[in-house]
Amino acid sequence: MSANISKATQKQSRPARTIAILALALIGFSVFAGLASATKIKLGLDLRGGTSVTLTPRGTAGGQVTSAAIDQAVSIIRQRVNSLGVAESEVSAQGSGTNRQIVISVPGDTGDRIVKLVGQTAELRFRQALASGAGNAKTTSTTAASAKAAASYPTGVTAALDAKFAALDCTDPKNRQGGSVDAPTDALVTCSRDGSTKYILAPAELLGSQVSKASAVLDQQGGSGWMVSLTFNGSGTKAFAAMTTRITSLPAPANQAAIVLDGLVVSSPRIIEAITSGSAQISGNFTQTDATDLANVLKYGALPLAFDRGEVQQISPTLGADQLHAGLIAGALGLGLVLLYSLLYYRGLGVVSVGSLAVAGGITYLAFLLLGKYIGFTLTLAGIAGAIVSIGITADSFIVYFERLRDEVREGRSLRTAVETGWQRARHTILVADFVSLIASALLYFFAVGGVRGFAFTLGLTTFVDLFVVFFFTKPLVTLLARLPFYAHGGPLSGFSAKSLGVVTGKEVA
Repeated sequence: MSANISKATQKQSRPARTIAILALALIGFSVFAGLASATKIKLGLDLRGGTSVTLTPRGTAGGQVTSAAIDQAVSIIRQRVNSLGVAESEVSAQGSGTNRQIVISVPGDTGDRIVKLVGQTAELRFRQALASGAGNAKTTSTTAASAKAAASYPTGVTAALDAKFAALDCTDPKNRQGGSVDAPTDALVTCSRDGSTKYILAPAELLGSQVSKASAVLDQQGGSGWMVSLTFNGSGTKAFAAMTTRITSLPAPANQAAIVLDGLVVSSPRIIEAITSGSAQISGNFTQTDATDLANVLKYGALPLAFDRGEVQQISPTLGADQLHAGLIAGALGLGLVLLYSLLYYRGLGVVSVGSLAVAGGITYLAFLLLGKYIGFTLTLAGIAGAIVSIGITADSFIVYFERLRDEVREGRSLRTAVETGWQRARHTILVADFVSLIASALLYFFAVGGVRGFAFTLGLTTFVDLFVVFFFTKPLVTLLARLPFYAHGGPLSGFSAKSLGVVTGKEVA
């Protein structure tokens, strides 16, 4: 029976080919990581420092500072930060009641971009332009065009709006702060973002809440610039169609649909035909980063509050460096003890332990590099703890197999046969043990917050690596070693000698 099992498994098992494919895959991924410039693990806020900014909420024209509004703002800001692929960022509300502040901490050198991104309220409006002029011109809007525009919209251009328009100087940066001035039900006197133009705008006919999708796209017609493509929901499609249908026949500037973000005009395209497709584009000489950031803030909705930005601080990584050093020493000591125990107890079979841990370490390192490059994974102290724990998980796997293998040899089977029968019985235990770790990791990741999620993610990743290594390296390597006379004949240092197995020979009994 054992001989039949051995012959059948030998026909199916090609351990040398399996290990060769694994080696080629590791070389291939290493080259890919190098070509993708993924040559350094991204460290978290606690290890490399970063940027911290405090936002103090203030009510907008459409909302008051409430505890619920602050919680909603935290949720939206967290989504905006995560959309940039910044892992292990911290967004939290500190304080009590309506006096709470929002503190944002992000690792690395992305602080300026983050501060700019999260500081936008992102109140998007589409308004008809009733009048426009140079940003620093001291003129009124009483022109034939504005008069016709006034007649086309019930609000019209009042004397008060006209006076405010004449007095507005958009070249002054203080007049381009936006935010609380943009009440959707009122006419608006405002500036373009660059301060070159000022406007009188009708009440909003389309709101950002009616945008169902936003994405950054390359402007194929206007050159090499980027723009933001918008798709409206059902009510937004109808509102935009009604607006563009009404203003197409009007003279400039009344035929302009001003796109207003946080009280400032981003762009004001002229409408030459009705747009009923339910989509629009925001252009404005955007870079890819600008367009992507704008699409992200629009995608996740407007903040319910405006914010005053506090001091932006750089967080020192000094303490984290000391903790990292201590953690790496602890990990090295643990790894060294596991290897020493394996070599002393399993003798020659301990080579498999050393090789398995080395391959698992290499795969994990490549995974950290590539995940950092493509999904923004950052390694924190908690993540390092998860990686250290994984050493024990990997050790458990080959210990289960080794003990099962030695039991088979004690029962009188040849080593080559024992390799296969022992594997068939050990792999079930290995799978069950690793799946328990995976379930625990998943529960921690989805139900915990902060650094615990980093621990859970790393633990889950390294458990997957352990399963991969034990199936595609540990088992094939043991199969190859079993073919060597040193192991097959039970050499004194092979780990399969009678003394190592605890087998009492007839001579010793006599």
